[in-house]
Amino acid sequence: MAVAPQFICPQLLLPARSNPSFRSVTNFPQPSPSAYFLFRTWDSSSAWREGLRRNLRPPVPAAVMFHDNPVVSDVIASGLSGAIALSLLRLFEETAKRGVFDQKLNRKLVHISVGSVFMLCWPMFSSGHRGAILAALVPGINIIRVLLVGSGIWKDEAIIKSMSRFGDRRELLKGPLYYATTITLASAYYWRTSPIAIAAVCNLCAGDGLADIIGRRFGRHKIPYNSNKSWAGSIAMALAGFLASLGYMFYFSSFGYVQESWEMALGFLVTSLVSTLVESLPISSELDDNLTVPLTSMVVGSLLF
Repeated sequence: MAVAPQFICPQLLLPARSNPSFRSVTNFPQPSPSAYFLFRTWDSSSAWREGLRRNLRPPVPAAVMFHDNPVVSDVIASGLSGAIALSLLRLFEETAKRGVFDQKLNRKLVHISVGSVFMLCWPMFSSGHRGAILAALVPGINIIRVLLVGSGIWKDEAIIKSMSRFGDRRELLKGPLYYATTITLASAYYWRTSPIAIAAVCNLCAGDGLADIIGRRFGRHKIPYNSNKSWAGSIAMALAGFLASLGYMFYFSSFGYVQESWEMALGFLVTSLVSTLVESLPISSELDDNLTVPLTSMVVGSLLF
């Protein structure tokens, strides 16, 4: 049909309400009924929605969020996300000082919230290596702080109480250090276009964090091969890690960084289940699950995604 090449012009595939130029075209030939039917059929298909999402609505670069200069914008984004992360840490340092929560619960609330909230800030940065590196500076600075406090060079009892199980500063050189290193690596190397970053951070923060809280409260029935782990905690970890991964899949997909799919969701489920299995093993207690869980997520994720 002679009219088809003109009718499926990409500009005119946008709905009329979002394309003002559509109504202004008055000399455009009217399509035949058959061409209109084909257009409406394709319009309602998944191919139409996928084409619209990928080709006709590219994500707006985050570099323009704060300043026209992308470098300046990334610096502002780094400062803002760092301020958010620091505010959360200060909040839980205060709750630890005042004894608002049990010390172990306070520690796990830090564990769940800081990394998860920081990952919400990733769209503020520009795409590419510069945005990834400047984002990674935020948890990277926390690595230095943990090293200084854990080694005794910098005295800060509030940090020790909010991040340790038993109030020993040397504990910061294990779990908290592994935690900050994971977030830094996920930012600098994998970044927001990789499902591996989502899986590693979500299984570490939401999964492992909730496993301890639920396990202590409802973990009467222990796993046969590890009396320190419970069925309730392991189930909570698998569910929390998987659901958090799904949430971030849709979150980053809304910016165009990843393409949500059933295959990706299945990959997140498998990764969360394997990470939970490794976390339940006795070796995870010896090596620290803040190390084994993200490493497992990265290895399994690299095979699946």
